[in-house]
Amino acid sequence: MFCSTLLFSQKIYEVNYKSQADLMVHVVDYKSQADLLVYNVDYKSQAKYNNGLWFKVDYKSQADLKIYYTKYKSQADINIYIVKYKSQAGWTDDSKKELLKKK
Repeated sequence: MFCSTLLFSQKIYEVNYKSQADLMVHVVDYKSQADLLVYNVDYKSQAKYNNGLWFKVDYKSQADLKIYYTKYKSQADINIYIVKYKSQAGWTDDSKKELLKKK
């Protein structure tokens, strides 16, 4: 039996307004400040599971999750750090993993 978190894909769409978002995200300056280390993959098929591999889609209807990037860390549901290598992606704070399930 599979956990729904394992089956959830990470196709992300960036919205322009907070009210349109499923999740508020802030990009931090240091890995140590992040809840999730994110790597932006080139292909939709690479964005599997809830492990920090994100694929940015062009249309809201294609997204599993709509996000809004906040200016301040205190406004965010999760804090992310963009990593250079796919192998670096993943959660640093598992307690927030449930937030990335499709709403």
